[in-house]
Amino acid sequence: MILQGLKIALESLWANKMRSFLSMLGIVIGVGAVIAIVSVGTGSTQQITARIANLGSNMITIYPRALRGQFGRLSSISSQQKFTLELSEHLEEFCPSVKQVIPLKQVNGRLISDDVNINSAIIGTRAEYTEINNYEIAQGVFINQEDDLERRQVIVLGHQLASDLFDNENPLGNLVRLNYDGRIFQFTVIGVMKEKGGSMAGNLDERAYVPLSVVMDRLTAQKYVDSLLAQAYSSDEANRAVQEIEYFMQKHLEDEKREQFRITSQDEILDTVSSVTNTMNMMLGGIAAISLLVGGIGIMNIMLVSVTERTREIGIRKALGAQNKNILFQFLMESLSLSSLGGVAGIGFGWVATYFLAQYGNWPFIISTISVIIAFSFALFIGIFFGLYPAMKAAKMNPVDALRYE
Repeated sequence: MILQGLKIALESLWANKMRSFLSMLGIVIGVGAVIAIVSVGTGSTQQITARIANLGSNMITIYPRALRGQFGRLSSISSQQKFTLELSEHLEEFCPSVKQVIPLKQVNGRLISDDVNINSAIIGTRAEYTEINNYEIAQGVFINQEDDLERRQVIVLGHQLASDLFDNENPLGNLVRLNYDGRIFQFTVIGVMKEKGGSMAGNLDERAYVPLSVVMDRLTAQKYVDSLLAQAYSSDEANRAVQEIEYFMQKHLEDEKREQFRITSQDEILDTVSSVTNTMNMMLGGIAAISLLVGGIGIMNIMLVSVTERTREIGIRKALGAQNKNILFQFLMESLSLSSLGGVAGIGFGWVATYFLAQYGNWPFIISTISVIIAFSFALFIGIFFGLYPAMKAAKMNPVDALRYE
């Protein structure tokens, strides 16, 4: 019965090829759009996640908050002034899940090489900076412990900054001058970083790196830093490390309300990105699913027309002994055939659309199996749901009235 019903359904659809194709079109577009949107969302999310992970390894950043006060007066002691070198040492000592902590201090100045001068951010840091940030050296070496202890005026340039200052010339060993706060400081270039791109704090390729002691003692003459960069031992311990740091900071700064500091971790950023992308994917997937409903309405419309056109055929079948369930099954099979064929074509359309979108957006080409199953299942449901009423209408026809229909 099933095979015979399927054969009759396909013959009926083939007899009206153009009408059947137009009826399936909504299903094809709907299924393809759902698959493409979900797959593109998955691929782009993986790309963003990989980029965030590439910015650092189990990285946690601790910042001082802006100056606060009460009754119209600012606090006499800035929270930033409590971010000292001793604080970074205490964090390493009292937080078991923290592998290492390095202090950072940034100044903005003008770097000068011959007749080229560029405004740049100068980061005072230590040797461990490259490990925490997954940052690799392209030429020369990075700042080492001796450079920091002896306050050597050496500098490491970001990839783009080195290109802008020296064009095609090898910058290693050359001197650059830094104009900071109206004073001129001379540095020797000892390294150039690999191209890294943007990060949460800006474009790393346009920055320069010098020993932390040089920035604190010679440039700014300040005893506090701008931020602390911590690294957990592993990704599994990252959340525990954040909790340990938060507890220690609250006790050390006597700040139970976290008014003097804030903590940002990679896991927190990844969770936020995942939440946003998942919400967007659901919204876009819902919009794409609307075309499936439109396709279902088209199937229902064409099946009602088909029932009207084949009234005499229904009457003859009933006169020859066909029962209501046979007529119901026949028309339901036609509706299901339309939706299933449209679903198969939609999967192919979605695959092609995903491929070209991935090529255009330069993100991984990923076909989500779950999206394919859900979209195709929904297409079958649409075929049954919207084909049921026309099929029931055909099954309930009076055979005498059907035979007399002109």
